[in-house]
Amino acid sequence: MAAETLTIVDNRTGKQYEIPIKNGAIKATDLFQIKISEDEGIVSYDPGFMNTASCQSKITYIDGDKGILRYRGYPIEQIAEKSTFLETAYLILNGELPTQTQLDDFAHHVTFHSIIHENIKKLIDGFHHDAHPMGMLVSTVGALSTFYPNAKRIFDAQNRREQTYRLVGKMPTLAAFAYRHSLGLPFSYPDNDLSYTGNFLNMLFKMTELKYKPNPVLERALDILFILHADHEQNCSTNAMRGIGSSQPDPYSSVAGAAAALYGPLHGGANEAVLRMLMEIGSKDKVPEFIQKVKGGSGRLMGFGHRVYKNYDPRARIIKNIADQVFEVMGKNPLLEIALELERIALSDDYFIKRKLYPNVDFYSGLIYQSMGLPMDMFPVLFAIPRTVGWVAQWEEMLTDPEQKLARPKQIYLGAPTRDFVEMSKRK
Repeated sequence: MAAETLTIVDNRTGKQYEIPIKNGAIKATDLFQIKISEDEGIVSYDPGFMNTASCQSKITYIDGDKGILRYRGYPIEQIAEKSTFLETAYLILNGELPTQTQLDDFAHHVTFHSIIHENIKKLIDGFHHDAHPMGMLVSTVGALSTFYPNAKRIFDAQNRREQTYRLVGKMPTLAAFAYRHSLGLPFSYPDNDLSYTGNFLNMLFKMTELKYKPNPVLERALDILFILHADHEQNCSTNAMRGIGSSQPDPYSSVAGAAAALYGPLHGGANEAVLRMLMEIGSKDKVPEFIQKVKGGSGRLMGFGHRVYKNYDPRARIIKNIADQVFEVMGKNPLLEIALELERIALSDDYFIKRKLYPNVDFYSGLIYQSMGLPMDMFPVLFAIPRTVGWVAQWEEMLTDPEQKLARPKQIYLGAPTRDFVEMSKRK
């Protein structure tokens, strides 16, 4: 049987090194034995972590070449079809599907913590009327750490669970209140008789009715969208959650940092970029012209391609079906025809096929949210609500992993060598 090692020959010295391979990886620290000086060893240089594993995880599995996504071993297609968001949240957080009793208990605790302190409401009221909802969410999540100082006891398992209930329960409330504030509408408080997503729709859209009744199609569509966005391995915001969490602050501070990472247009704002692209194209007949611009380097195709997936994003297939259901209820989004034509041409063009550019999760999600009546600046907020589950699960996994340490990457210094300070009077 072949040895599970990698043989490296240093051509400078002729010296040979045997590096152990475990789980398809080598330890970067094992490279340090290959010296570049008496005190320094070789380091790997990997901007953007293109081929560096920062952790070992049991939560989410992705095979980008085959278009596979699984939570705790369960295919995303089965979960989206048969599960609910809270059931999926339990699975991601606990590693196993719940019994009915366990799910009821979990839902009770999450629901119990959906109310926010009135002073948080005052904080939201203090934002300017045109403040971005995601900016408000980042701020208010971070502020929660001042309301729950015991959250700093992060190595107390029961305390961690209490903060998890609070985060999962309060994120929809914070998001909805930010939305209502941006419109100048009174806040709609949680209704614990409704489902997780049904209650969120209530807090978003309730007006003067005594009891808000969510449309079941929209409620289920939002539930599935939340499932699809619950976790996605070591993406930018999850890496931020783990990186911040490695210094051992409370989870609210870590989630605020993760949400800030999600705020960027290359991550949580990608579906907004898709809509802006479709609006820029303007009509179905102008799609071929836009495609030529992309191929010529003067345009950018948003919603296609993915850092991990080199095949059709499995979430995109599910979302496309959801879109059809939502459009039946809310009417067809006028941008849909442009999107469908863009997808049809791109998937039949060798230029995009060779580059493995397939629709990703962001291509249709923005169309759905827009059809539900939500503005584009709410899109990253809608991403943050379900992803909180994944962030917290990854954070807890990191805390309980004895191999994890304070995140502190190496650098390769390319600056000036040692030089003497020149006094101001002598500088030319």
